[in-house]
Amino acid sequence: MIDLYYWTTPNGHKITIFLEEAGLPYEIKPIDINAGQQFKPEFLEISPNNRIPAIVDHAPADGGKPLSLFESGAILLYLAEKTGGFLPSDLRGRTETLQWLFWQMGGLGPMAGQNHHFRLFAPEKIDYAIDRYVKETARLYGVMDKQLAQHEYLAGDYSIADMACFPWIVPYERQAQKLTDFPNLKRWFDAMRARPAVRKAYERSADVNSNQMVLDTIALVLSPAT
Repeated sequence: MIDLYYWTTPNGHKITIFLEEAGLPYEIKPIDINAGQQFKPEFLEISPNNRIPAIVDHAPADGGKPLSLFESGAILLYLAEKTGGFLPSDLRGRTETLQWLFWQMGGLGPMAGQNHHFRLFAPEKIDYAIDRYVKETARLYGVMDKQLAQHEYLAGDYSIADMACFPWIVPYERQAQKLTDFPNLKRWFDAMRARPAVRKAYERSADVNSNQMVLDTIALVLSPAT
């Protein structure tokens, strides 16, 4: 059993997608970041950076005591190695997958996150910051679009790289982007949201948070491709 410390953010969705794809039993432990629950001492013991997601694996491969882990990219890598799925075992396939996973962690996620902050949540609208992060998000979308012109999925076969990137593309409208500007990315996006495990992962988020933005996100993922 995996305990998943989770909230309905792109980084949280990465892990529910993997767990649903792999069919691993898990229990969601909601951490309401709007209520400051990420700062509680008991959560900090698991995630010292006070960020979700985090997991506790009660059946680690070494047979030892429960293993806790934070950072979404590290969790995806751990779970892929635990299950033997969604990460190629050959040198070149593994390298290709990991570079796109780390690209998301170091680029797409942070830049899209700043886009969200300055466009939607900052108390003061700073045109320079908004313009900077909208343009950088568009550049990163273009990088994905170019890669997806050559491959069905980011690293060739479906992998943890796709699971990491998809939740950051879902809110493309809030990032001031149009998927029609990136036809290969749009094809991939529609293929991703057609996957039963992806749909189930987003459906489960409604049980955790009924905020209208969350419900709108679920509706987007579950809506027919256009």
